[in-house]
Amino acid sequence: MKGKSMKKKVIGVMLSVVALTLGIAGYVAAQNSYDMVTIVKITGINWFNRMEEGVTQFAADTGNNATQTGPAQADAAQQLRVIQDTIARGVDAIAVVPFDPATLEPVLKEAMDRGIAVVTHEAASQVNTSYDIEAFNNEDFGGQLNERLATCMGGEGKWTVFVGSLGSQTHNQWADGGIANAEANYPGLELVDAKQETFDDADQAYERAKEIIAKYPDIKGFQGSASTDVAGIGRAIEEAGLQDSVCVYGTSLPSIAGQFIETGAVDGIGFWDPKDAGIVMNKVAQMVIEGQEVTDGMDLGVPGYNAVSVIDGAGAGKIIYGEAYVFVDAANLADYPF
Repeated sequence: MKGKSMKKKVIGVMLSVVALTLGIAGYVAAQNSYDMVTIVKITGINWFNRMEEGVTQFAADTGNNATQTGPAQADAAQQLRVIQDTIARGVDAIAVVPFDPATLEPVLKEAMDRGIAVVTHEAASQVNTSYDIEAFNNEDFGGQLNERLATCMGGEGKWTVFVGSLGSQTHNQWADGGIANAEANYPGLELVDAKQETFDDADQAYERAKEIIAKYPDIKGFQGSASTDVAGIGRAIEEAGLQDSVCVYGTSLPSIAGQFIETGAVDGIGFWDPKDAGIVMNKVAQMVIEGQEVTDGMDLGVPGYNAVSVIDGAGAGKIIYGEAYVFVDAANLADYPF
């Protein structure tokens, strides 16, 4: 009886140790599972649908509760309210793609004051963020788009550039980079009605493009900034039968602009993969939560972000630059099925 009793005690102790170990492991896992929300400019468009794929993958890979949300319309006030509601939930981190960075400064400061990790994307001027993540140098990217546009135009003629929002820093940087390239290298290009605002809406871009075509029948080039710009412009070009006489380049995705590239209404697009950006934003947000630092030259484990550059930001935070740009035209469109 004594032997059996001792054996039971030993087994009981072992089970207790196992249970305690599992309990501690479960506790650690729970402690390392964070509530993280990515808040985009607008929901329901292909660009941010693709970004959500990255957020979902990050959640699956890490076990974090990472989700994506945003306003139904590209509107600074609506995005502000979404952020306020998210802060009220007491989340661990927010990763924000601002529609208008300046409008969000107070609410992002509030989040940081409450101990919520804040990272941003496409907002290099943002003061209240720990890290702003840029896929590349924006002025250079805009200049490269314009170089392709100018070449297509034969280096001369009227051209214009659209932006999704006059408050969007990245859109303005892309536009300014394009304008600077044209002014420095192509004296034969004439910029007209610059920075038409389209509110990240293909229908708005379509209407603005029709107005430009009516006002300047000899227009030869369009450069778009919002992912939906070239789709709207391409539609207007097709309707006017101008595929062979007007050049169109801009930021977009193949899933948005592909049909117009195939018909020749859009000549080419540049982009970075929003899925990768969604992963990187959340990786960096987790690093902020855990008190880790992103350093110059660091490999963040995502294509295009394998040797990032890190510089001082507008506030106490930093700006992270990758080299994640891709350019697509009819020749390589099939290589990018998203």
